[in-house]
Amino acid sequence: MSTAAAWHIGQWLNTVQSTFVGLLRVWSVPIVLLLSFASGYTTYYGLSHFITAWIALVITIAVQSIVVICTLELAGMHWRANPPRFLMVVLSLLVALTVSVSFSYFKFYEFSQRDSMLIQRQSQLEAAVDTYMTAVVGLKSQITAVQRQRIEQAAEQATQAYLGSLPAMRGSRHPIGKGPVWGHYNEILQVEQAKLKQLESRFQQLEADSTALRGSLKAFAAKMDDEARYARLLLDFQTLQTSAETLVSEHGLSPIVPPRLGSHAEFTQGVTPSFAMWDNVSWFALACASMVDFFVLVLSYRLEFTAPGPLTEEEKDLAYQGLRQFGEFTINKNDELEFVIERTELERARRVSDWSRMFAVAFLLNRGYLRKMSDRAVEFAPNLYPLIAERMNLNARKSPELKVLPGPEDKLAEALRRKGHG
Repeated sequence: MSTAAAWHIGQWLNTVQSTFVGLLRVWSVPIVLLLSFASGYTTYYGLSHFITAWIALVITIAVQSIVVICTLELAGMHWRANPPRFLMVVLSLLVALTVSVSFSYFKFYEFSQRDSMLIQRQSQLEAAVDTYMTAVVGLKSQITAVQRQRIEQAAEQATQAYLGSLPAMRGSRHPIGKGPVWGHYNEILQVEQAKLKQLESRFQQLEADSTALRGSLKAFAAKMDDEARYARLLLDFQTLQTSAETLVSEHGLSPIVPPRLGSHAEFTQGVTPSFAMWDNVSWFALACASMVDFFVLVLSYRLEFTAPGPLTEEEKDLAYQGLRQFGEFTINKNDELEFVIERTELERARRVSDWSRMFAVAFLLNRGYLRKMSDRAVEFAPNLYPLIAERMNLNARKSPELKVLPGPEDKLAEALRRKGHG
């Protein structure tokens, strides 16, 4: 393969790569905005439960703005260049992220705990209803035992009346056998036995009510978001409660305290945010809340780190003419082109003015094409390399004789060739 063909293939691949990277940078802006909106929504949701809605909205906008702005600033600075400002930006970012993640956690906690919360409420409901029905069954046994005791007592009295051994019959002239006294006590026995049969009939209805309640409870457990099934459950429970209270009042027993069953809206009500949620931390909810802000952080950082604003042709010439006046270029540990912006000893001795080149450096720093490494050194941002390479090639085509002239531009060109942009 010839050198020209290889060069054209490399140029084509570079164009494809540049186009793809450019599209990603363009998409990064709406993605960052959408992620900020999503994070802001969850933050606002948590804040609105503690403070007034409009104040929560203002704080949410401020928090999301601080996250994006501080991230963009961090991408364009080095801590050695201005440590106090760097620490202030980091501190502001940490405070904003803490507020955002903390209050977003409440929303994700509700999402993650909703199913388990409903299952827990269903378990509590079943336990309360089972306890009540157990008490109702105990009531049935208690009433039956009392009634059987009355029947036994009436039967014993009837037998004693038949045999004439009742204490009230001692010394009387009533004959032994089926006399008036026996008839009286036998009638009492018949009445008590009739009451037992009546109770058994009512107990059968009570059991039917209990069976219906268990069926309603099981049907509601299968679909807890069905309000009609919950209404049926409440109706069956009230029917059983009415039957039980009637029996209790008729027999003078202690009433059974029924459980409180709220409305279906209360049963399906979401979690009310509170700081008690942090007592039992849901790591999944916390990870989800942190993930959104993490993506905002990373995309905002990369957006500023790799995509400085465009320059006009005049600004490109200004940048090129200013940078070519520097002579100390090195490739630093970040694999970026770095140069010293201070005057050399020789330049100080000659009292060379560096106003124009320092203006160019400040201009490029402000526009994001240079990054400050320290008080005396700066480095190239990725998008500055093709700009300088373009200007160097353009000047070389205009004035081929400049290629052989020595000067600071030779050092800049040599550094760019080492970097791979020559």
